[in-house]
Amino acid sequence: MRKKFLIFVLFIVIIFTSYSTAVSEIEKKNKDDIYKQVKLFSDALVMIQTDYVNDVSSKSLIYGALKGMLSSLDPYSQFMDPDAYNELKADTEGKFGGIGIEITMKDSLLTVVTPMQDTPAWEAGIKTNDRIVKIDNKLIRNITLMDAVRKLRGKPGSVVDITILRESEKKILEFKIVRDIIKIKDIKEARILDDGIGYIRLAEFRENTPNDFDVAFENLSKSNMSGFILDLRNNPGGLLDIAVRIAERFVEKGKVIVSIKGRKITQSLEFVSRAVNPSLRLPMVVLINEGSVSGSEIVAGCLHDYGRAIIVGIKSYGKGSVQTVIPLGDGSALRLTTSKYFTPKGIEIHGKGVIPDIVVEETKVVAPKAEEDKPEDVFKKIEQKEKIKKEEKAFDYKSDNQLSRAVDILKAIRIYKEIK
Repeated sequence: MRKKFLIFVLFIVIIFTSYSTAVSEIEKKNKDDIYKQVKLFSDALVMIQTDYVNDVSSKSLIYGALKGMLSSLDPYSQFMDPDAYNELKADTEGKFGGIGIEITMKDSLLTVVTPMQDTPAWEAGIKTNDRIVKIDNKLIRNITLMDAVRKLRGKPGSVVDITILRESEKKILEFKIVRDIIKIKDIKEARILDDGIGYIRLAEFRENTPNDFDVAFENLSKSNMSGFILDLRNNPGGLLDIAVRIAERFVEKGKVIVSIKGRKITQSLEFVSRAVNPSLRLPMVVLINEGSVSGSEIVAGCLHDYGRAIIVGIKSYGKGSVQTVIPLGDGSALRLTTSKYFTPKGIEIHGKGVIPDIVVEETKVVAPKAEEDKPEDVFKKIEQKEKIKKEEKAFDYKSDNQLSRAVDILKAIRIYKEIK
């Protein structure tokens, strides 16, 4: 018996040793591979410094390599030199002059993610997925995201010329846009539309959004709402925790709103509803379009998975990843994609977007003609637009194809309940 036991122990030791040897061999192979690639990089670096026609600093070469390395991962990861990193920090601390668009690199082209409502870009007619090919009449091949941001920003009141490729219409369009201080108002519209149907248009998820939303929703509730429409079209997202707080107002306490999954355990977590008195019975429609990004996709995906709302419009953008800013020793930083968003049912948002229950195309708008005016004429046009805005008639939802369809859906639900 003792002999059999010793043989068994010896057998286990041999298996464990073989496994350990195999693991160590894999680790050794991976390390050897890294060393080979690093040596390849250092050899190229030395050759460039010694043989290139012009003298180039090692810092410039390393920074260039890091930018290329990060841009090869996905459109949202990037290397930021100290100036770019300081600019990013400044964005969260103060106001700046710009045109009001969120941009990304898509297929190596500078692409509009979404224009922000009531900003110069919105007023000019810039659309989601427009490709920016020229800024101030200069082609922008191989431009970095941060360099593009710098070119689009500027002193409020100054003019920037933008040339757009609109692939959906197979057109090249030129815009002359006057920069302004970008001020985002969270709640763009809050009113009763028809037959007690409440409507809130939410432009972005920022720190004050939950309080502003609660005030608007409570005021609508006093009018005995029979249904509610949450409009997230052209909402570029914002703060993740704020998007969660908006979603939890319509989901039972303890339910998962969104989960984040990364390679490390520390990068994976779940956000759970903590709402004390959520609205669970009010019939609800959520409007989305291709300009609905990130946080707005989290809200729409959550309410869709629980059957809490009917999603109407067209497929959302599909930006469901988390970027972590990691400072480096010399004042530069990495903006690295570390995890992705998943809806309560485990459906990945990134690259796929949220699919509406009912697809409704947007109201067709005639594309604006190319601007050929002198800069001083642009200011006159802006003043005229502001004057027209003040004289505008009451809000007319019937001219909005998607919104009027949402109203019809909620009316149908009410009628069905009455008949039942």
